[in-house]
Amino acid sequence: MSNLLTTLISFARESVVVFFVPNREEIDMFCCRCRCCLAIVLLATALSCKSHSNVEEPATDIQSAASYVSQAEQFYAQREDLTRLQQGIVLLRQAITADPGNYDAAWRLAKFNYYLATHTDGSARDNALRAGIETGKTAVQLQSDKPEGHFWLGANYGGSLESGTVFGLATVEDVRKEMESVLRLNEGYQDGSAYMVLGLVDLKAPKLVGGDPQRAVSELEKGLLFGKTNAFLRLHLAEAYQAVGRSSDARAQLNTILSMTPDPNYLPELKEAQTQARQMLDKIK
Repeated sequence: MSNLLTTLISFARESVVVFFVPNREEIDMFCCRCRCCLAIVLLATALSCKSHSNVEEPATDIQSAASYVSQAEQFYAQREDLTRLQQGIVLLRQAITADPGNYDAAWRLAKFNYYLATHTDGSARDNALRAGIETGKTAVQLQSDKPEGHFWLGANYGGSLESGTVFGLATVEDVRKEMESVLRLNEGYQDGSAYMVLGLVDLKAPKLVGGDPQRAVSELEKGLLFGKTNAFLRLHLAEAYQAVGRSSDARAQLNTILSMTPDPNYLPELKEAQTQARQMLDKIK
């Protein structure tokens, strides 16, 4: 019995939990440490949220820009109505605002402005050409290894020269340079349209600045290898043939234009080319 009591007392002593009551200074120090830890946690949480926000926003902007470009393309399909075309231009500007590095929006904006310029006159035409040149340059800066930016920049350069009212924006050499870049990157781009533009430059430019109707014929014929369905290329080839005295060849091209099967993507262009082809045929006869 004595031994059992001794054992119990020893076990009780070893099992005692010692409690103490902290003083005021210790409580204040503990609270201060808790406040510091809470502040650190809140700061880390805020930084984490901001980091996630910065990652997600560009993706959202890129998606918005792509949506604007897609909608703009739908308006371009209705480009004969210039109001619809201008709505497309507004959408492309919004795309560039959302994503300033969007190449697809930049070159399309140059393209849309070129179409607008060639179907208006006066200040509206001049402003469209200036905007087309500006966005064409942006496209080339963004991706100089693709043909679209070079082509539509060159087209707007050519439009400014042809207008006769927009001065100092381009030279004949500027047009040649951009079209030669297109040929280097994609010779058949837009159904041989780079050859068409080079041919037009040689056909319309004075000899003093390098114009050459015979060379125009050669360039347009090269384009025809890639653009048998390009109505405007055939129209300008007919003009070049007529300029060098090949009237029968000119008539053949014009008659081909009138018998072409319409491509749904280029109905406005075919209508215009056929109208001009009929006018030329009347003069040749």
